[in-house]
Amino acid sequence: MCDICVMNAVKTKMLSRRNFFRSAAGGALAAAAGTGLAGAASAAGHGGGTGMVPADLTHTYDADFPTYFGKPGISTEQNFNFAEHGFNLKTLTLNEHTGTHIDAPLHFSADGNSVDEIPVESLVAPLCVIDIRERAAENPDAQVSPDDIKAWIAEHGEIPAGACVAMNSGWDKHVNSDKYRNADAEGVMHFPGFHIEATKMLMEETGATSMAVDTLSLDHGPSTDFVTHYAWLPSGRFGIENIANLDAVPAAGATLVIGAPKHRGGTGGPARIIALI
Repeated sequence: MCDICVMNAVKTKMLSRRNFFRSAAGGALAAAAGTGLAGAASAAGHGGGTGMVPADLTHTYDADFPTYFGKPGISTEQNFNFAEHGFNLKTLTLNEHTGTHIDAPLHFSADGNSVDEIPVESLVAPLCVIDIRERAAENPDAQVSPDDIKAWIAEHGEIPAGACVAMNSGWDKHVNSDKYRNADAEGVMHFPGFHIEATKMLMEETGATSMAVDTLSLDHGPSTDFVTHYAWLPSGRFGIENIANLDAVPAAGATLVIGAPKHRGGTGGPARIIALI
């Protein structure tokens, strides 16, 4: 079918739909004025009627969003626009590891699970937030240590099975500045991450299945051997990088909903991360 035929067909369908919704609007609004409206308001404001309040832990990203290698990780092309064609459509080109995103086991292993193979039960997880903001403010190369994990356990109890353990370094507030990458004159980046000994402790002594950082990498910025990546991901666990707004959630008790992408063979991909509090 020719392009103009497609566009005309779309416009005809849109006009038909508009007429339908105009005629239905009165009845729909009248129905919503009753108990349905109260239910809808409750669902919108309180986690779908569950009594839990959602918090968005996802950065909005575009071509200016910082990336590990410094090059833009996303580009868009406007193929159709509403003014000319009656609908909007873009082609999106992106690096899998852009914005708030998943690191699948395949990212740092020869044959680990790709992002579409991450078990769905792992995508809803108890959230454990380890706060190292004070230390990171003084030392950008600060790392989550075994002592940080022990302190969290002493205060909140054991890390639950299937948990996501997240580092709150406060680094997300730098996302719109050069400090997010924080590269020195030699090009070495400086930002917080998980120390390998803390990573091993999570693997050997807890049932955590994912870890999250509010920086560009699970390993801290100066790392050249990526020991945390190479320990954590080949074990079948996964990571979340560039998580945002951890200040909005408690250290314990929230549930993380991880909207992982599902493209076959993917090493990761941008994800919508939501905490239910």
